[in-house]
Amino acid sequence: MDGSLNPNKHLKEQFVSNLSGSSMLEIAVMSTVVPLLFVLRHSIFSSYQSVTPTKKNDHDNAVLGSKKLGNYMATLTVDFLFTVLPMLLIFTVLADWVYIFAIPMMVLVFSVVAAKRVDASNYSGGSLSLRTNVSSYRVLVMTITFLCILAVDFKIFPRRHAKTETYGTGLMDLGVGSFILANALVSRQARSVSLVNWKAAVQSTSPLLLLGFARLLTTRSVDYQVHTGEYGVHWNFFFTLAAVSILTSIINIPPQYSGIFGVAILIGFQYWLSHGLNVYLLSDERGTDILSKNKEGIFSILGYWGLYLVGVQLGYYLFFGNRPTTALRTIKWARVRVSFISLVFWLVTVLLDRHVERVSRRMCNLAYVTLVLAQNLQVLPIFFLF
Repeated sequence: MDGSLNPNKHLKEQFVSNLSGSSMLEIAVMSTVVPLLFVLRHSIFSSYQSVTPTKKNDHDNAVLGSKKLGNYMATLTVDFLFTVLPMLLIFTVLADWVYIFAIPMMVLVFSVVAAKRVDASNYSGGSLSLRTNVSSYRVLVMTITFLCILAVDFKIFPRRHAKTETYGTGLMDLGVGSFILANALVSRQARSVSLVNWKAAVQSTSPLLLLGFARLLTTRSVDYQVHTGEYGVHWNFFFTLAAVSILTSIINIPPQYSGIFGVAILIGFQYWLSHGLNVYLLSDERGTDILSKNKEGIFSILGYWGLYLVGVQLGYYLFFGNRPTTALRTIKWARVRVSFISLVFWLVTVLLDRHVERVSRRMCNLAYVTLVLAQNLQVLPIFFLF
């Protein structure tokens, strides 16, 4: 491109364009194998504990600081070797072997977990709390997002895992939806914490808006390749997060009913898509107004907002809602409930994909939302094996 600061811009845009994704089966298998790495790491190294001295003098404080640093570095090394590095290999050079690894990995992890639970002396700590397990799940979402964003520009990263152009189920398509759902499950709304007014909501989302404008300015200033079919000309992921946050704060819906409201939004939006809006959003034609230039990002807010509201009610029901008995909040029952709901969403996703409209992250249609819910709720029960 003449006069461009990035002479390979067009080639890089082509490298991440016109992709159709992988299969739902591969997504489901990877959603099983990857979190099992976290379970395996915890099961093997959970007994590693730091030792603290009882005396409080300068020498002991120095020794304690040294041990803390040593423990931190040891933990960091173990996390990298047993979680980050295997994940990176699964996403790249071992991507074609994921089906072969799935069953042996499941057998290994379940054997280790079962052995730890039978051996009471080694498994004295009991199961981790729901809060800890959900936090581990959110860490997984962030880690996968970072690894894929860094790897997608390299040929070693399979093209089927990159974001799809129009319809399809690529691994990276799940990123933005998973991020929104992970936030919704533990949000203030799901925890029934008193909501802030819209002015405070705008202030709390100002960092997201600043990040959105910063990304827009930096990509423009260095002429970095931006695939406009993803969000539009100016829109990006941070603007979507900010918009969902502001809408949720302005329209205060009790968590007990937010899922119903979210489903209504999603069904209405899908009806709109099926009656012509999808043709407009998937077309390459753009007008001169802001709405037309950013049609994908702006209209998909409805889908992501519906997803967020459904996630709020799921978080309230599964983890934070008032129950007549504490047994419903145990790890065992949480695992059963989440697994059942995940199975239901997988079945709904297949039906929607075949009979209504194929999965499309670009529009955030109903099939995409149910896919995100199914995949993420499949991952959560695996963390409850801790």
